[in-house]
Amino acid sequence: MTELADPATIRLLCVEDNPDDVELMAIALERADPQHRYHLHRVEEADGFIDALQQEFDVILCDFNLPRFSPYAALQILVARRCGTPLIVVTRAIGEEAAVHVLRCGAKDYLTKDKLGTLPQIINRVLNERQRALEQERLGRELEAAYRRLKKLSARLVVAQERERSLISRELHDHLGQTLTGMVIHLHAAKRTSDPQATLKHTETAMEMAQGAVKQLKTLSFSLRPAQLDLLGLVAAAQSAVQRIAEPAGLAFSVSSRGDEPVELGETASVALRLVQEALNNVVRHAQATHVAVRLRFLADGRIGMLLVDDGVGFDKSVVLDGQASERNVGLYGMIERTELAGGRLHIRTRPGGGVAVRAVI
Repeated sequence: MTELADPATIRLLCVEDNPDDVELMAIALERADPQHRYHLHRVEEADGFIDALQQEFDVILCDFNLPRFSPYAALQILVARRCGTPLIVVTRAIGEEAAVHVLRCGAKDYLTKDKLGTLPQIINRVLNERQRALEQERLGRELEAAYRRLKKLSARLVVAQERERSLISRELHDHLGQTLTGMVIHLHAAKRTSDPQATLKHTETAMEMAQGAVKQLKTLSFSLRPAQLDLLGLVAAAQSAVQRIAEPAGLAFSVSSRGDEPVELGETASVALRLVQEALNNVVRHAQATHVAVRLRFLADGRIGMLLVDDGVGFDKSVVLDGQASERNVGLYGMIERTELAGGRLHIRTRPGGGVAVRAVI
């Protein structure tokens, strides 16, 4: 039988009209289980029982034959007050039918007073069952919360996908589309004119715009999935991405890695790279930093760790990440959601004036 690990005092609420029987229980507990200390508090009627429940007790010991109270009434009070303290019936004599009925009504066990030597084992078992029930309740609450969070994340994923599609559409329309339209206009102009110099000028302009269109397409393609990721690996892609963002902002940077990068990268590699890009964009926009360090770790089972640290102004995490997505924290929440959807966890450590450290394992 599993022993209770906590040697602290076990508090027992005894519903008993005979003080001598409570004394006998205390002696039996002390003799049978000297490793634990037992504190017994006696009540004998409903009002005293209700008042006693304002305190914390581990187990309730209730006599079956009381003149002004009963274990059934005690169980009803416990249910009404949503109190989960287990109740054990301890009585001189009880019929089999009555014992089964009181157990069905919610009592955890019963014991006759001529066998008080086994009371510590019964208390031990009931407390362990209570602990397992509390653990199951906790796991159930966590599972329910996880389901709710997954449902919310799924809805946000759809919104994020639409937002990214809108961004790509806008980039194609506002930049690449206008560039291609300009090319067509200049090529038509070159075709209509009879002046060789004008034809040459329109053609050269169209060529310049074509080169610009190729550059825009490469930039857009890189933002979606850098070619280096598939050709050279995650470290090289991260180095290139950090350089593209940090150098124009005058931000000093370093990129390092630990562990052996696998030959074939999984989907987590693209998530890690996107996290680096988003975190670095946040640094450039908000941190007022002078240096940023990026470190990648290749862990067992294909997991990837990412750490990005800047020396910027930092922020009050409790204020910015207040549980509600808004314009000021949409980037951070996007990173958190992207990491969780990939099966990982992201942690942000910061304080005003102390820079920011973003750590993720996916």
